[in-house]
Amino acid sequence: MYTNSIQIRVRYADTDQMGYVYYGNYATYYEVARVESLRTLGLTYKEIEKSGIMMPVLENRSKYLRPAMYDELLTIKLCIAEMPSNRVTFKYEIFNEHEKLINLGETTLAFVNAHSRKPCEAPEILVNAFKPYF
Repeated sequence: MYTNSIQIRVRYADTDQMGYVYYGNYATYYEVARVESLRTLGLTYKEIEKSGIMMPVLENRSKYLRPAMYDELLTIKLCIAEMPSNRVTFKYEIFNEHEKLINLGETTLAFVNAHSRKPCEAPEILVNAFKPYF
C-alpha cells in the first residue's frame, strides 16, 4: 500500500460566499495530492504522458463531513491500496488544521494509449515506482 500526505492552504478564491471551500474545489485538491504524490516517487504526469499514456478520470467521489474555511491549512492523506493495473484508485482523507476529518474522497483513473485512445496497462515506469509498496 502506498501512502503520502501533502498540505494545502485554502485560498480566498477557493471559497464561496459563506467562507466555505466550494464543493467543486475538492476535486482540484485531489488532483494536487495525486500530482505531488507521484512527484515524491520521482514521476510526473508530464513524464507519463510523454511515454504515450493518458490518465483520464473514470470516477470521482466526495463525502463532505465538515466545511474547510478560508486560510486553513489542510492535510490531504492519499492512499493507493492496490497495485495499478489498467486503472488506479486513489483514496483521500482531508483534515483541517485542528486534525478533524472534514472530507473523504476517491478517484479512479484509467490508463489509455494516447495514440489509439484505447485502454492499456499501467506504464512500466509507474509500476516500477509502486513495486516497493506492494
